[in-house]
Amino acid sequence: MQQSLRLLFETFRRTGSATATVKVFRRQGLQFPRRPHTGPHQGELVWGELGHSQTLRVLHNPRYTGAFVFGRSQTRRKLEGGHTVKWLPREEWGIVIRDAHTGYLSWEEYEANLQRLRTSAQAQGAERRHSPAREGPALLQGLVICGHCGNRMTVRYHVRRSHLEPNYVCQRFGVEHAQPICQTAPGAGIDQAVGELLVEVVTPLALEVALACNRNCRRELRKRIAFAERCYRHVDPANRLVADALEADWDQKLRALAEAQQDYERQRQADRSLLSEEDRARILTLATDFPRLWRDARTPDRERKRMVRLLLEDVTVLRDHREITLHLRFKGGAHKTLRLAFPPNAWQQRATRPEVVTEVDRMLDHNTDREVATLLNQGGWRSGEGRTFTRRIVARIRHNHGLKSRYTRLREAGLLTLREMAHRLGLSAPWVKIWRDQGLLKAHPYNDRTSACTKTQVRIRHARCRA
Repeated sequence: MQQSLRLLFETFRRTGSATATVKVFRRQGLQFPRRPHTGPHQGELVWGELGHSQTLRVLHNPRYTGAFVFGRSQTRRKLEGGHTVKWLPREEWGIVIRDAHTGYLSWEEYEANLQRLRTSAQAQGAERRHSPAREGPALLQGLVICGHCGNRMTVRYHVRRSHLEPNYVCQRFGVEHAQPICQTAPGAGIDQAVGELLVEVVTPLALEVALACNRNCRRELRKRIAFAERCYRHVDPANRLVADALEADWDQKLRALAEAQQDYERQRQADRSLLSEEDRARILTLATDFPRLWRDARTPDRERKRMVRLLLEDVTVLRDHREITLHLRFKGGAHKTLRLAFPPNAWQQRATRPEVVTEVDRMLDHNTDREVATLLNQGGWRSGEGRTFTRRIVARIRHNHGLKSRYTRLREAGLLTLREMAHRLGLSAPWVKIWRDQGLLKAHPYNDRTSACTKTQVRIRHARCRA
């Protein structure tokens, strides 16, 4: 039993999702213990499959931290019979005694688990702007907001060049009211731009500036309070109007100081981390580790998503026919706007690059289609689809871009076919071939046709000779 409970908490700590925890148990064929409160097996230990509701009950129960808690719920009887159970917030619990017995996890980890569950539950509400990091390469899954209607955008995946790529889709109204999809934004370029921005933002210099600003703000507040105190103490008592004004100013500064102290007490852990030199060093070290972890190919997609959630509150996407605008809202209130050129369509991405077309045009002056394909492959060139070149691909490029064929180029250069040359010289075709073999005439191939004859005979059969 203890091993099953420990495994449940360890699995949830690793996956961050109650549903994922249930899937792990089911995939491995593991059972979980429970004690029924009713029925023929009431009070007995029963083993069965772990359910989602059972997982939530265990994660919400503070008893597994070693604490004794009384008053978590209120039971009320209904007039028509039966009763209702109302779960109370933590501040209304009657008795809480921590470390009353040995537990499976600490109270801090228990609270962290509840926070994870609350974040997951937000994905089921009306806003649906947050959800736990899951599988898949969509970096901003759960964080993207439509710039047109304000709804949360979902993720659709498609395969492109053997890679899984996301699209962010605003389809809530389309599904509920049979309306067209609000907008769709290709996710690959958006994720790349956001990732580069985060690596650029999380730098030692940026964090050092932030820490310095925090110190300067506190120093400035202390200076203003000290200045108001000096003015109040040095005022001439005979000048009561000035004294009253300075006293009011001094009271205002004292109220500001009291509010700042209350803020400090409420957030003392965060403030203490900023004031601790050891923790400041850890923060600056994080700025060095973050780019390395982000660019490491072994870092799982889920971990990258979790890092994004530590830095970003949400990302609003607005698309038009020319560009995609991203409004990023960071944790703490900072804002950043990015404008991305709209990515090319699928056919545009498969189109041959202009430099390849130029190279093919140059090579056709001296080579056939098959020879051009061989030379391009030797030079490391690839087609628009990333494949090696063939005679058919070169012919298609020539046709699609209106390039002159090898035959047309030779004719424009004044060369003649075998029969035309024989007629011009008053010889038979075999004698023209003999003259070519003797070096008196030079032949040039203009296509890649093959037959049962040898390569030399093919070149003669389709030769064109300069007069």
